[in-house]
Amino acid sequence: MLVMLQNKNDMNKLPEGVKNYLIDLDGTVCDDIPNEEAYKMTTAKVYPGALETLNKWYDQGHIITFFTSRTEEHREMTETWLKEHGFKYHGMLMNKPRFGNYHWIDNHTVRATRYNGVWSDLVEKEMKIEVFNE
Repeated sequence: MLVMLQNKNDMNKLPEGVKNYLIDLDGTVCDDIPNEEAYKMTTAKVYPGALETLNKWYDQGHIITFFTSRTEEHREMTETWLKEHGFKYHGMLMNKPRFGNYHWIDNHTVRATRYNGVWSDLVEKEMKIEVFNE
């Protein structure tokens, strides 16, 4: 279910409460498979709780987009793997820069959650962040 916007003025907004999730695959949703070992991608094991949590968010109306360092040549096998395991999602972005230490700068609200080995409901915490000096 893709969220439909009400009018032109809402083009840069999602409805209240709807989240636009960008979710990594390798090492976050499933076994960490490097692009150099693509033959392992078809047998990657889903991490406990990942399927249930992501499908729950999808069913709640949130947007699920996988954002992966896998290259475009891995798209078809990745889509097949996601379908075989029952993942619901809206899209997939390939060729994310590799090796982490991401610093995302955007004109929209951005929230980042680091996966630490457990899929569960998200909770709010106060954290120290870097921002532009206004």
